[in-house]
Amino acid sequence: MKTLPRRKRKSQAAFGIHILWLSVALLLWSSVGAEQLTLERALEIASSNSPTMRQATYNLEASEHSLKAQQAGLKLQFNLDLTPIRLARGQVWSDRFSEWFANDLKNSSARFSMSQPIKWVDGTLSFTKTLDWRESSSLGISTTTYQQSLSLAYNQPLFTYNRTSMQLRELELELENAQLNHAIQKLRIELDVTESFLNLYHQHQRVQIERESYGNASESYDIINNKVSAGIVAREELLQADITRATSRSSLQNAEIGYENARDNFRILIGLDLAEEFEVVADIEKSIVQVNLVDAVNHGLQNRMELRQADIEIQNALFNLTRAGAENEFKASVDLSYGLSGTGSTLSEAYRKPPQDRSVAVSVQIPLFDWGQKEHRMAASQSQVDSRRLSAEEQRRQIVAQINQTYRRLQNQQTQIEIAEKNVENARLTYEINLERYRNGELSSKDIAFYQNQLSDARLQEVRALIDYKIALLDLKIRSLWDFENNRAVLESE
Repeated sequence: MKTLPRRKRKSQAAFGIHILWLSVALLLWSSVGAEQLTLERALEIASSNSPTMRQATYNLEASEHSLKAQQAGLKLQFNLDLTPIRLARGQVWSDRFSEWFANDLKNSSARFSMSQPIKWVDGTLSFTKTLDWRESSSLGISTTTYQQSLSLAYNQPLFTYNRTSMQLRELELELENAQLNHAIQKLRIELDVTESFLNLYHQHQRVQIERESYGNASESYDIINNKVSAGIVAREELLQADITRATSRSSLQNAEIGYENARDNFRILIGLDLAEEFEVVADIEKSIVQVNLVDAVNHGLQNRMELRQADIEIQNALFNLTRAGAENEFKASVDLSYGLSGTGSTLSEAYRKPPQDRSVAVSVQIPLFDWGQKEHRMAASQSQVDSRRLSAEEQRRQIVAQINQTYRRLQNQQTQIEIAEKNVENARLTYEINLERYRNGELSSKDIAFYQNQLSDARLQEVRALIDYKIALLDLKIRSLWDFENNRAVLESE
């Protein structure tokens, strides 16, 4: 078999060392000035910059302003309508002369009104003051008229539902639903960001482990190179060591590319600029938390915001049922009015002993036949109510099932951590024993590479097991709304 010249083998070994140092130098250079990003900092950034949270915040603000606008509409309203000048010219028929004559009209008017909606009875109390000036000219005769009026009126619907109170209640429920959705999105962002952050940390650890593995492969190559030079082992071992080193270098590059791609995705998730540099800093030390399944289920059923949202949907469906029942309904209204009005050729005459105006009106609307329209609309609305109630009950069952499944996953991950710890310890001892055998020439490069990969895989599996446990614990916290690490309710901490 054709072997490599000694000078060429040395140059390849030096090249491998240069690649390792270059990789370390690039990592250190990229870390200079980079923010040490902790999970708490990432959650803080995501709460204000995440597109999902921003959308939920916009919806919350819109609901708040809609409710405030409706509440403002229930206060005393003031209106002033002014017509400073109105000029008109038209034809007027004269019965006396049996012909048309031109008529010129000048007019100015002002109307001031106050109205007070009464939400408890859906009535409206209003006060109105008007003042009008009119000058008319026809057939060479000009007349001037002043008119003023002052009135107090009240309108009261009868035999129907309170539309004002219902509309206000709907907006209150809409705001509550937006608040619940904002809180739910915040918890979901916490889960997504935490999971993505820990996965990013796993990628970072993989880079570190692959870099150590590459360093070990380079060291093994140097050892076998020295043995080949000394004639202790066959040159074929050097070729195998070179393949192992190249494979390790490829794995390191793949890990670095995967880490950079994961960082880009994480930047998008929390709303960071793609050019902003950071390095993840995480504490994933083993910390087992005691969890009581019964308490988790009970607290989840009492506090899960999705259940309250389901109740709001039921209430909105009942509102629609009320509206459907009010279509083509028998209803009436009472209108009361009392006021003073007067006219005159001068302004003072319009105010001199104005006559009293009083009116009482009762109007009734009686539907006769609607071809079953109301009946079908009420049936459709009732079906929506039943559907919402069924969804709410199904939501409760799903919550119980989700908490049970998450609890089981948490217990399983605790077992996986123990297994991973034993695997790492066994793999480390196995590697150390066989590394000594390799140095003594009892093992080939291919064999020691196997034990190196075994140790690297065991370490990554341990990190993965710890990460999966933390994610499962956070998932249980979100589904039960109870923080088992700090033994407190999530809503209280929020």
